[in-house]
Amino acid sequence: MTTWVFCEEQNGAPSASSLELLTKARSWGDVAVFYVGAGSDEAFAALGEYGATTIHQLDAGDALPAAVAAAAMSDLVAADDIALFGMGYTARDVAGRLSARLGCTVLSNATDIDLGGDQVRVSNEILGGTTRVITAATEGPVVVVVRPKVFAAEAGEGAIPPVTTVAVPDVGHAGAGTVLERHVEESEGPDLEAAAIVVGGGRGMGGADDKWEPVAKLAGLLGAAVGATRAVVDAGWVPYSLQIGQTGKTVKPDVYIACGISGAMQHLVGMKDSGLIVAINKDAEAPIFSIADLGVVGDVHKVVPALIEALEAR
Repeated sequence: MTTWVFCEEQNGAPSASSLELLTKARSWGDVAVFYVGAGSDEAFAALGEYGATTIHQLDAGDALPAAVAAAAMSDLVAADDIALFGMGYTARDVAGRLSARLGCTVLSNATDIDLGGDQVRVSNEILGGTTRVITAATEGPVVVVVRPKVFAAEAGEGAIPPVTTVAVPDVGHAGAGTVLERHVEESEGPDLEAAAIVVGGGRGMGGADDKWEPVAKLAGLLGAAVGATRAVVDAGWVPYSLQIGQTGKTVKPDVYIACGISGAMQHLVGMKDSGLIVAINKDAEAPIFSIADLGVVGDVHKVVPALIEALEAR
């Protein structure tokens, strides 16, 4: 059995999700990485450090990579193999196409994977994270899409693995789409998904600009990243890139400060595994308090400015 980890190159380096999956999979034996991108010695060395034993690289150039990547992977994945994917757009696209080509089911939103005997047992959460389900796959190949941050990426001592170049297959009109332009989104402060401290704001902040300013100011004083609920980004107060939740980003900081966030399930599933959760809300019955380690029942427009004042006085 070989475990395959799909990796899409991001800014010249392996994706964060692929390093998380490699850390989990390397204890199972051989781990082959299917790498989509131009590649480099530095990128391949990093994959080896995290557990890759072989790398199969496909450079799709300016073509949309999902169709050709799935076609190429289908020729490599054997009947008893496991293929692991992160939650990125391309990764999920390839996983779906690969399952169709191999005639197997995709097990999605995985929060844990266990190999026991002749079964692959995949855990995931349903009903907004309130119920845990374990699905056992008894026949291969098995395609699994894993939620971000459920496995911690930890480097090992692996050497640079051998790299095999994979030819771009002809997939007809399915591979006709091309990338015409690329835009890099400008951002300020720490990366939301990697930050040790996150200050999240919800609809309770009351609006954009001056009403939202305390969230940004508190984050600046703490060296934290700013996050938001879906209601906030839907209202246009902040960009969608700051959304935390089921349809946004998943964060797992050491400290998460929730300002004016009631705690809808859609949001909780994206931050509930944070180390220390501090909630500030005037509603003592708000669901956010059910997962908070420290709760402050009060007006966020009074509590947060007081906290900012205390930090500035230190």
